[in-house]
Amino acid sequence: MCCDKDKKGKVIIFSAPSGSGKTTLVNYLLEYKALNLEFSVSATSRAPRGTEQHGVEYYFFTPDEFRQKIAEDGFLEYEEVYEDRFYGTLKTEVDRILNSGANAIFDVDVVGGCNIKQFYGDKALAVFIMPPSIEELRRRLVGRNTDSPEVIESRIAKAEYELTFAPRFDVVIVNDDLDKAFGELLEVVSDFVSK
Repeated sequence: MCCDKDKKGKVIIFSAPSGSGKTTLVNYLLEYKALNLEFSVSATSRAPRGTEQHGVEYYFFTPDEFRQKIAEDGFLEYEEVYEDRFYGTLKTEVDRILNSGANAIFDVDVVGGCNIKQFYGDKALAVFIMPPSIEELRRRLVGRNTDSPEVIESRIAKAEYELTFAPRFDVVIVNDDLDKAFGELLEVVSDFVSK
């Protein structure tokens, strides 16, 4: 049975507009072994960037392969973020983590985060990482040097929409000071997994 809600492991969901720093924060939390966190690797239909590897940063599929997995009911949640650009959470990945007794940590878009939170309810903690401002978000995306100006503007427009989802999350943390955000996250997640 997929995704049994009665497993010992809990679910911690991170969502944020692209460039808000959620991946940095998730990686920070994963270093704390006492939290017993295991990263849930998402699936995507985008091409790998740089040295990204299948099954490490993402499970990479072509758009047609991704659609086939949708047809097979292989996802806990998925979203077509841009045309032919899918992201999703494989049921097999969640089963693997929760069956091991670990706490699953997710780095997903806001719609996916809301869907996972709805499925798991009180067994999930949904955290929204807020950028300090749209201007700072633009600066960070430009600084990555991974996207064209057109893609950056598309991401900014999407970010403005995604910010409207923040009130649907259990916790909102503004990432304007990385050390402060780390401290807040560690406290919130430690409290949640120890309940």
